Amino acid sequence: MLFGSSGIRMTYGRTLLDLSLSVGASVGTDRKRVVIGSDTRSTRHILTESITSGLLCTGADVISGGVAPTPTVAYAARNADAGCMVTASHNPEDYNGIKLFNPNGSPYTLAEQSRIEEMVHNPIWNGWDQIGTRIDADIITPHRDAILSSISPKSGMTVVLDCGGGAGTAITPGLLSDAGVRTVTLNGDPTSTFPRPSEPLPENLSYMPAIIRKSGAACGVAHDGDADRCVTFDNRGRFIAGEHLLILFSRYLDLHEVVTTVDASMAIEEVATVHRTPVGDSYVSEELLTWGGIGGEPSGSWIFPSHSFCADGIYAAALFCEIAGEWDVAEEIDQMPKYPILRSSIPTPHGQAALSHLGAEKPTDGLRIAGEDGWYLIRASGTEPKVRVTAEGRTKEIASALLAEGESRLKAAIREVS
Repeated sequence: MLFGSSGIRMTYGRTLLDLSLSVGASVGTDRKRVVIGSDTRSTRHILTESITSGLLCTGADVISGGVAPTPTVAYAARNADAGCMVTASHNPEDYNGIKLFNPNGSPYTLAEQSRIEEMVHNPIWNGWDQIGTRIDADIITPHRDAILSSISPKSGMTVVLDCGGGAGTAITPGLLSDAGVRTVTLNGDPTSTFPRPSEPLPENLSYMPAIIRKSGAACGVAHDGDADRCVTFDNRGRFIAGEHLLILFSRYLDLHEVVTTVDASMAIEEVATVHRTPVGDSYVSEELLTWGGIGGEPSGSWIFPSHSFCADGIYAAALFCEIAGEWDVAEEIDQMPKYPILRSSIPTPHGQAALSHLGAEKPTDGLRIAGEDGWYLIRASGTEPKVRVTAEGRTKEIASALLAEGESRLKAAIREVS
């Protein structure tokens, strides 16, 4: 299986390089106009050119956007037949990968992924006289303009922005500046070696609260490596949990049909009608094609169907800044229902087998056990050799007990299959 919960990812090497050529040819067989972009990793040039070569060999025309966020590439796909992003998102620098998008911004569906997986083993190559063409294009400006046409952060407000040295550096600082926002920008230069771990977890952003308070900022926002994610801090410098940010977006936009994942807090169900999907923004996006006004997952992916069916961390950052300019975000968060959520992960090469042993139909979807006072989820990572355990309870004691139960079941299963 090539595709995980968010595209194709693996450590850089011959396997990925060979695969990228075949994936390009497989995409180009059906899609004859493809936009391509990449994050800032050092291997981006090699993989982008390899995919481009595969596309051209099938007669497909390629629109090259250079370094750009994932949602920017997905947005540009509306003027093409598909979008292709070279990124490993929040994974370490030695990883890279591929994400594929439809013209409406939605990630390739499971059926579309399966077709690619079948075709990569026997791609179709055209002759020398049926090769496609390649052009360079500015895909940043149309995306920026689309966001600014629908979102208006308060002019003169102060925002602390951490781009993490990734693809978000190409658009978010300029977008907020164009909106009249005063930004205190951290890690705002693109770099192939991330200045902080790319995943925007609270522990990787421990410096943000003090900077927000010192600068008198109305809020703080941070991206991962390809800026499809956005995490936020309130005006007191407190990290906002993903489920509470989703509730905030839902209330502000007056959208109360919400799609989220199986690892999201049960608090969301107290304020909205909820459909749950497996973990992964591609599943959320696919559900939103037929139901719901807004979607997201606790890790920081937010989808606004009126804008795009791709998780858009830039749109989310601008929208959050608009909210922070109008509402006291800290007070809004304080009024929301809260239940303790505990998370752990166990590194293991036997994650898939362990989940199958536990009875999960698909290891990367996980096994969720729920009761009246809480739940736990055991899920094999779709991008890394580890298994995650998440538990939520109405009290911390209940959450701790559920987490321990989940970890115990997982460790027993690993022993059985290893």
